[in-house]
Amino acid sequence: MEQLFQHLLNAIVLGGTYALLGIGLTLIFGVMKVANFTHGELYTFGAYMAYVLIGPLGLNFFAGLLLAVILGVLLGALIEFVLLRPLQNSDMDTTMLVMIGAWIVMQNLELFGWGGVAKSVPHPFQTAPFVIGSVSVAPLRVFVICVAFVLLIGFYVMINRTNFGIAMRATFQDREASSLMGVKINRMFTLTFAIGSGLAASAGALLAPVFVVVPMMGDLVTLKAFAVVILGGLGNIVGATIGGFVLALVEELGAGYIDSGYRDAMGFVLIIAVLLLRPQGIFAPRERTG
Repeated sequence: MEQLFQHLLNAIVLGGTYALLGIGLTLIFGVMKVANFTHGELYTFGAYMAYVLIGPLGLNFFAGLLLAVILGVLLGALIEFVLLRPLQNSDMDTTMLVMIGAWIVMQNLELFGWGGVAKSVPHPFQTAPFVIGSVSVAPLRVFVICVAFVLLIGFYVMINRTNFGIAMRATFQDREASSLMGVKINRMFTLTFAIGSGLAASAGALLAPVFVVVPMMGDLVTLKAFAVVILGGLGNIVGATIGGFVLALVEELGAGYIDSGYRDAMGFVLIIAVLLLRPQGIFAPRERTG
């Protein structure tokens, strides 16, 4: 039982960042109908920007994280404007191939720019963990949990309580009707991709001080982001949030009670089971029949 509480706490840390990744990916797919294969590289970009700003440039830790997220938002807007806007009338296969190409280019640019050696991001938190009974957690991880939840709450407030959020949800449901009601679709696409990219970059920037930063770190993250979306149901923002925590919990329990080498495999076993038993996603509403 003591180990279980520790695993649950670890799952919450990862689950918050998985939820940020899943929401960003499902938001882009729901509004733009684009499978964003650069999502993992935007995560990596956020991590590298945190490293550069906080490490070599010596920027304040908190300001460095904030600026890394802002740069991720700007990069997302640039990708949408340069690559996706000219393909608005293209089929999904063409768009998918372009995004896969962008993924490969971004990864190789990161490898060329920073090399293959792992980088670590310095942080101001003490290394001694907080201990409550048999459960311990590093102050840095507490910070990651708090920021992830603030971002999740902020996103839900934005999507449900602002005019922009209403316009985004309207575009999500019916692009043509939204355009007739005055929503500027091109601008909405740019902002949607920028926000989704910023959520991915924020996950990378938050986890960069916890782990290490390497150019290939986005590959597995892309797969996990798609896994979270599959769990929650395509286009289901609430489902993506819950799916992020479910995936983190399955990975953590698998690593703790079976073998740490199977951490990633346990999550994908869950995905295979979901695809076989409920392909629309665990949290997607059932379609009516008859």
